[in-house]
Amino acid sequence: MSAEPARPLPPLAAETTAQLARLVEGLEADHLYWLSGYLAALGAQRRAAVPLLAAAAPAPNTAVHAQPSLSIVYGSQTGNARRVAEALAREAENTGVAVRLLRADAYPLRELAAERLLYVVISTQGEGDPPDDARSFIDFLASRRAPKLAQLKYAVLGLGDSSYPQFCAIGTTIDARLTELGASRLFARGEADVDIDAVAKPWAESALHHAREILKSTPVAAKVTPLRAASAVTAWHRARPFAAPLLGNQRITARDSGKDVRHIEVSLEGSGLAYEPGDALGVWPINAPALVEAIAGALGESPERGISVGGEERSLGQWLGANRELTRLTRPFLTAHAQRARNDDLDRALLPGNEDALRRLLADYQVIDLLRAFPASWDAHEFVAALRPLAPRLYSIASSRKAVGEEAHLTVAIIGYDAFGSRHQGAASAYLANRGEGASIPVFVETNERFRLPADPARDIVMIGPGTGVAPFRGFLQERAETGATGRNWLIFGNPHFRSDFLYQLEWQQALKQRRLHRFDLAFSRDQSEKVYVQHAIRRAGRELHAWIENGAYIYVCGDATRMAKDVDKALRDVFVEHGGLGVEDAAAALARLAQERRYARDVY
Repeated sequence: MSAEPARPLPPLAAETTAQLARLVEGLEADHLYWLSGYLAALGAQRRAAVPLLAAAAPAPNTAVHAQPSLSIVYGSQTGNARRVAEALAREAENTGVAVRLLRADAYPLRELAAERLLYVVISTQGEGDPPDDARSFIDFLASRRAPKLAQLKYAVLGLGDSSYPQFCAIGTTIDARLTELGASRLFARGEADVDIDAVAKPWAESALHHAREILKSTPVAAKVTPLRAASAVTAWHRARPFAAPLLGNQRITARDSGKDVRHIEVSLEGSGLAYEPGDALGVWPINAPALVEAIAGALGESPERGISVGGEERSLGQWLGANRELTRLTRPFLTAHAQRARNDDLDRALLPGNEDALRRLLADYQVIDLLRAFPASWDAHEFVAALRPLAPRLYSIASSRKAVGEEAHLTVAIIGYDAFGSRHQGAASAYLANRGEGASIPVFVETNERFRLPADPARDIVMIGPGTGVAPFRGFLQERAETGATGRNWLIFGNPHFRSDFLYQLEWQQALKQRRLHRFDLAFSRDQSEKVYVQHAIRRAGRELHAWIENGAYIYVCGDATRMAKDVDKALRDVFVEHGGLGVEDAAAALARLAQERRYARDVY
């Protein structure tokens, strides 16, 4: 007898949909995967009239295992630490190690005292700052509430950027604190630069070896794979970018503006690449030919000379053009150059205690400036090997796929300035600025799950984005309009001048008229004698902003991490003090709680 065909069901009621959205809000991916399997089983049981078991099985990888297990905790700002941690977890599972993988802000801090084996993969941002998703974890470790950890064995992999003085500082801090709490370091801390795999791969091999030895695991021939939600698989990724045709390259600042900002549109048609508002588009640049020629000339070499590095043979011009970082100076290269230049000023900058001088060198000089200002004798092979590999640049996507289809839009500030007697440019921004329509741009999608619109479309949102930091909020508004979200939208934008630097002015004004944007606050810093920034606009609107927050609004910040993000953070704490009646410490705690609830999210760089 054939089974009765399933009857088509009507769509869920709006109230039920909203309840579901609130239920899953803030859940980790593993929770959602498990929940999908649980609900599927429940549906099958109800169709077969089988009573539901009194207690459901625990979700995988979300609690301390009864058997000895490995915990991998990661803190990631741009996704690199997350990728490394996920790869390590997969390898551990494949070799039979019981493992759980947790983002730092999802780690149950009360369980730290019971941990036996812990690996931490964590990035450092800008001037030695932690990634946003690791702040509560780091604060707990540093506090008096942190337990003694005599039973814990651990290892730390730090990720960073050696063009900043505080390279991998957060990894160093966590490593030292775990030791201070009595934990035993299994092997030396790893410190990975932007060429992550050079350090991460051997570190991961050591980590797997120690995990297998400690947990006495044996590879399993087969295992039951938990039901997981289907996910789109694309052939294009960071290591294999998609050649996206350039559809548009339009300047959106006035000709007399001090900033050249472009609205860039690329086609993703046929790529299978998908993104959500809040994600970034990675762009692989090519260094300017004039800069390549200048560096080859400073070395006294021809760009055509063949150079072999790491078993790969390319011309010097090819190495410098598409494979090496030329516009960002790094400490390892600076150290190698100082050893050859034998210059007292360079030597002093590298000594402990001279961080300000080192910071100025790294910030102000490009590779060509160093070669010209402090001449040194370089072998071309050694020179190429000493340079850092070229890294992609990430740009917040300024569009919603629901609104623009198979396209991705970017808002790009073109970096160009004069220094040391020559013109300087940013690698990726100059590359994009000089590409014409139809040209191919190597791109990939970098997901950012920490920077997502509320699952409940009735929630209000406040978007704070000065300069090109406004980019993701263009995508947010498009998405909210396309999905019919009923929550209010508030944008706070700033730039130097109203007349020349008002990015997407007509779009915002149209959104106001159509009630897709419900409030719009502006801060043009140079249009009056006293400078006014977005943090001033926040304080001016403090009473209303506090009311929105108390009503459940989500706060988003995008842009510069060094100054703006810190100033905005302080302004928000001041709002809690002045309009919420909190003390300074309680205001900081209230903002931290918002972050833990995913109601305060930052995409800062």
